[in-house]
Amino acid sequence: MNDLQLPETMKAIEYRGAAELDVVAERPVPQPAAGEVLLRVRAAGINNADILQRRGEYPPPAGASDIPGLEASGTIVAAGKDVRGWNIGDGACALLAGGGYAEYVSVPAGQLAPIPRGVSATDAAALPEVAATTWANLVMHGNATEGETALVHGGAGGIGSFAVQLLRELGLRVITTAGSREKAEYCRTLGADHVIDYRDEDFTARTHEITEGAGVDIILDIMGGSYLPGNVKALATGGRLVIIAMQGGAKGELSIPALMAKRAWITGTTLRARSVEEKTEIMSQVAEHVWPLIERGGIAPQVSDVFALTDAAEAQERFQQRDRRGKILLRA
Repeated sequence: MNDLQLPETMKAIEYRGAAELDVVAERPVPQPAAGEVLLRVRAAGINNADILQRRGEYPPPAGASDIPGLEASGTIVAAGKDVRGWNIGDGACALLAGGGYAEYVSVPAGQLAPIPRGVSATDAAALPEVAATTWANLVMHGNATEGETALVHGGAGGIGSFAVQLLRELGLRVITTAGSREKAEYCRTLGADHVIDYRDEDFTARTHEITEGAGVDIILDIMGGSYLPGNVKALATGGRLVIIAMQGGAKGELSIPALMAKRAWITGTTLRARSVEEKTEIMSQVAEHVWPLIERGGIAPQVSDVFALTDAAEAQERFQQRDRRGKILLRA
């Protein structure tokens, strides 16, 4: 592949303490190492991990860019040695360990996926993190199976809105939680069979009502500690609880006898710190199994707002508002 003529510097977002977010005009354009490509960023997705990093609570893995941003879409403009299957000018979206809030980002080629047919180059930035997270946790790890019942917490959010659609397409019955009448209706449009308003309903009790006392086979949880007791009670015999975030705290009370009686299991996972090899396998499976669901219209990227890269602070403020639904993007 022949690299294009590239500038020496680029605009990028740099964190300068928990409260300050600045545009930096003179960051060097990254140089792709062997096995990596350089992506000219069209858009980048905002995720809760970006907010935590800004607060100093979730630093990037060793060797990763300190620039925030865990997913991006764009065009390949350069490549290191040993990159196969991609060409200069190809459009792609990428799962990143960091660096997405910039005009250019270097990424291992295995963490790329083609932009699904029918999805715009901008909207494609809303896909890598949520698709990889849900597929890896619900299917590769959680063994979600057709005919089962799933509970997704936060069905109107970025991950939740994708999970609801994915599980529906995989043939599961989907229960989700939401925090307003508007969000509940939104979740129904995504395909949720039942929506529980967690503001005034006990999700555990309602889950048992919906399942006629059987409980759910798998739970995708973003709350962590505060939801742990209720999640265990909501599980069916042989159920699986997959915890992927701790918005409700890092510690919770676990009834071991209840867990044992149900022969259930609890697991917690993260995506950002996984090896390139693991991320490559996840993205390969996503492209093989999830992209066809998107291309035939079964799943659609849920983009609520698009901000300019230079408005990243405003975009993150919008991300944290309670009425936010789906994904928020930065356009480079």
